[in-house]
Amino acid sequence: MISTQRLEDRTVSTRSLARAALIGTALGAGLFGSLSAAGAQTITVWSGYPEMAPFYEHVAQGLKATHPGLNVKVEAIALREHEKRIALGLTSGEAGATVIELSGSTVRRYLENDLLPSAPADVSAFVKDPKNFDSFFTNDASKDGVVYGMPLFRGQASLFYNTDMFAKAGLTHPPKTMDEYTDYAAKLTLRDATGHPTVSGWSLRLSGGGQGIAEKFWTILFEYGGSVLEPAANGKWKANYANEAGRKTLKQYLDNVYTRKTVTVEMPADAEAFERGQTAMFIRESWVISDIAAKAPDLKYATAPLPIGSIGLPTNLYVKGEGKDAKAAWDYVMATNSPENLVWLLDKVGWLPNRGGVDYSAVTKAQPAFASFVDYPQGYKFFTLPSIAPIDEIMTRLAAQLAAAYSNPALAGNDAAIDAFLKSAADETNTILSREGLLAD
Repeated sequence: MISTQRLEDRTVSTRSLARAALIGTALGAGLFGSLSAAGAQTITVWSGYPEMAPFYEHVAQGLKATHPGLNVKVEAIALREHEKRIALGLTSGEAGATVIELSGSTVRRYLENDLLPSAPADVSAFVKDPKNFDSFFTNDASKDGVVYGMPLFRGQASLFYNTDMFAKAGLTHPPKTMDEYTDYAAKLTLRDATGHPTVSGWSLRLSGGGQGIAEKFWTILFEYGGSVLEPAANGKWKANYANEAGRKTLKQYLDNVYTRKTVTVEMPADAEAFERGQTAMFIRESWVISDIAAKAPDLKYATAPLPIGSIGLPTNLYVKGEGKDAKAAWDYVMATNSPENLVWLLDKVGWLPNRGGVDYSAVTKAQPAFASFVDYPQGYKFFTLPSIAPIDEIMTRLAAQLAAAYSNPALAGNDAAIDAFLKSAADETNTILSREGLLAD
């Protein structure tokens, strides 16, 4: 569990511009000096977030102004395809240097198989400097105390809600409990003459590929005091959702889909639905703020913290390559963390930078929707995915199970059937842990 104080240390800060300028100057001097020696080099950036492409191109353009010999090719594709690309690319022995964007949990299996090199000394020193990163981020980018990656940004969830729809429903403030989420959803849902929902009250993640379904389930599970995985003192893990917290979470999904019918599996969902006025509220990360600004600038909305806490999922940059190509790639990685580039990232893309010591106040003051991501209540809690080799398999398998459950009306209102489903899913989770020697007693 990440403490509130520790996350405060690494959230968007309002520290002085003078300090940020000094750090930026030092970073720039080291960066540009090393790039001068790099000569004409070509590197490729692999990203799993298409909205990040403009940021990586912005960083490249900033370097081209004084180092025209450095060529940067940005390849940003959907996250699940990105993960497949990495699995194939890291084992194929392809030539050239590649900057690879990965979460600290996903990268573990590649590090354990020596498929990615450790960071050079200057990058390692930068990442380990507590003035730059809280220990949570440093540890996430490291293995056994050795730095392998550069912390860049994190996913952190809040509620997005349409203020016009809230006003029409007579709702004056965001939901503060999980029971209120369901009550609000019922009041906010718009229906046709047959009673079929046309605008969902609460857009839940009910379908789609990959582990995102499981991550969203974990987020709501967390509000009920549960977790997909629970750590043990000996560094091992066990499933922690075949219990009351898991039952309440799955019942809430099924109640909204089949009993109150505030949403359906087939309805438009997620940010696109919110931007088009097809849902009244949903839980998502901060990147949606910039997406709304670009695609639905007239949308009236606000954000709010979740009742108990949120996921905090860091993403880092790693390098695959050797020699001068790898040197140029690490230089580029260092440039992504310059203060100017990080402020640009928050302002234009909306992902939350992980580096401290940078003044982001101009962005946060201009866009109040960031407040719920940085000004959360006292005692607000956070969780992240554990950095264990089978985490992707665990989450992907759970996501497939949950998608099937959300499409099964026979589970709605049937506690015994819900409990049986959760036990079966948890048994599969524990089987994977046992196979990897990670299952707690």
